[in-house]
Amino acid sequence: MVLKEGDPLWAPSAAQIESSRLAAFMAWLSAERALRFEDYASLWRWSANDLDDFWSAVWDFFGIQADGAPQPVLASRDMPGARWFPNARLNYAEHVFRNASRDRPALIARTEGEPVRAVSWAELANATGALAASLRAMGVGPGDRVMSYLPNVPEAVIAFLACASIGAIWSSCSPDMGVSAVLDRFRQIEPKVAFAAGSYCYGGKCFDRREAVQQLLRELPSIDRVIHVPGPGADAAQPAWPGLVRWEDATARPAPLEFMRLAFDHPLWIVYSSGTTGLPKAMVHGHGGIVLTQLKTMQLQHDLRAGDRLLFLGGTGWIVWNLLVGGLLTGATIVLYDGNPKWPDGETLWRFIDAQRVTHFGCGAAFLIGCMKDGLRPRDFAALPALRTINSTGSPLPLDAYRWVYECVKPDIWLASISGGTDVASGFVACSPILPVTAGEIQCCELGVSAYAFNEQGEPVIDAVGELVITRPMPSMPLYFWNDDDGKRYRESYFEQYPGVWRHGDWIRFTGRGTAVIYGRSDATINRHGIRMGTSEIYRVVEELPEVKDSMVVDLEYLGRPSFMPLFVVLNPGVVLDDALKGRIREQIRSKASPRHVPSEIFEVNEIPRTLTGKKMELPVRKLLLGASAQEVASPDAMANPQSLAFFVRLAQQLSG
Repeated sequence: MVLKEGDPLWAPSAAQIESSRLAAFMAWLSAERALRFEDYASLWRWSANDLDDFWSAVWDFFGIQADGAPQPVLASRDMPGARWFPNARLNYAEHVFRNASRDRPALIARTEGEPVRAVSWAELANATGALAASLRAMGVGPGDRVMSYLPNVPEAVIAFLACASIGAIWSSCSPDMGVSAVLDRFRQIEPKVAFAAGSYCYGGKCFDRREAVQQLLRELPSIDRVIHVPGPGADAAQPAWPGLVRWEDATARPAPLEFMRLAFDHPLWIVYSSGTTGLPKAMVHGHGGIVLTQLKTMQLQHDLRAGDRLLFLGGTGWIVWNLLVGGLLTGATIVLYDGNPKWPDGETLWRFIDAQRVTHFGCGAAFLIGCMKDGLRPRDFAALPALRTINSTGSPLPLDAYRWVYECVKPDIWLASISGGTDVASGFVACSPILPVTAGEIQCCELGVSAYAFNEQGEPVIDAVGELVITRPMPSMPLYFWNDDDGKRYRESYFEQYPGVWRHGDWIRFTGRGTAVIYGRSDATINRHGIRMGTSEIYRVVEELPEVKDSMVVDLEYLGRPSFMPLFVVLNPGVVLDDALKGRIREQIRSKASPRHVPSEIFEVNEIPRTLTGKKMELPVRKLLLGASAQEVASPDAMANPQSLAFFVRLAQQLSG
């Protein structure tokens, strides 16, 4: 099958539309609000333009449990600074546990090298209640920060829900992240308690992280206690960490599960999205905004229902883990998958999805592309009768991958490409169960999201590539950045180019049919396999090597092209860029920053292009390597070393050839 953009691939049947949660919401709007919409487009226009009525309807449709009044809905419409439901008090964890059921497990967990675990709702409630009581006994209360350095295991979910239940603020990094990158995040928030595992397994190997945790504890003096979650291998023995409390002890004493109802904007978690310079942005989201947004996103957009099973492939440091936990708000079972999805072979994950009757599977686009390039045909070895939808995110999904899913996975699958951000903990453009799927395109804007493509003049455009912008507030926008008291960094991150309008940093094109195409990042943040990291974090570890004098990295992710991330290095005199040095550079990035940000290739250059003020010219070089001319990307008068562009002009010619 040869595809071109916009070709129809799938459409929901009348029965599928009628049974969807979105159809139920539309019927409820008709019966309870006398609001009738002929199609998704008209529903979206209302939701994006009449924020008060839409979010009030979401509140009532989902039966939000809260103290106080749900009016006004939007007390202030300023961006940044919007104030939602100022008179309401609620709790995220309370909305999770109202879905408790004896009929289905809350969690199913597959950890590499271990048997599959099922955690009942009763077990989840008991462990969460006991752990919350232990945290309170340690002096943890509303507003205290709690850090996690755990793999994707049930203990991470329990720990998060325990924190949420008492008003503590959760913040998580995956244990495969290097110490430098983790410290860049957790130093900012001064956590009081840590959850940590001393090891994890990936690809058939166990990785000892006991010394890494020890170093974190030395560098984070605010931590009073560390709760140890046993990992595989050597970690089975208790590490010698100061202030250690065993997980078994922290959850041993039964305690009733209680929920502290908090202000709508009380912080729920702190997540991180890196800028191109400086420390990662520490973004704070609130209980209320996340409850409403996840209910809307998971049920109305993704059609996740009670009894479904959701697996979203990703570690605890990626925002999709937070979205996965949000599946519990719908009464679905969430499926945790920790380890290499292609170990011991490429069929492993697909067979697991089949055996566990997963209904909703989410992953980074890179995983689907990798399966395609490996020549896998899951339909030949996994029937997948329960699987209704595949979500793809993190980067654009090329046409060949659309074709592969329908030819090699399941011909009647709902393939939903989605795009959002850590920044809003949800989607901007995503999926709808009542719309068709067309090749290379995202189905629609999410309800309640005023998303548009702006040209350089700040005007909305259709069928032209522009900046993805949000013109009205969303409940899940960050409340603020931690340690950004005057809001300066928040404003600079999103509101400088178009005052009062959120600029997200993605190139996007909306079609006349309401579908969207994402063309990658418009800034220089590296989005690698769905994980965003600032270039400064990579430079920090690369330039620790004595051989490296200077460096620059760009990601040439672009729709329809293979992902290619080159690293350019200036070496000290007498140093040769041989295979051994390349290996050390790659290992430095893998171990100290992120294994997902190891460069595709390393080039030696004489100079890194810089502006007159000394800033590395990442975005101009990226544009140059994507095909723009040197005259278009940079004026020699604005450069400290215009001659440095010559190498990149030659490389661009080689790449285009």
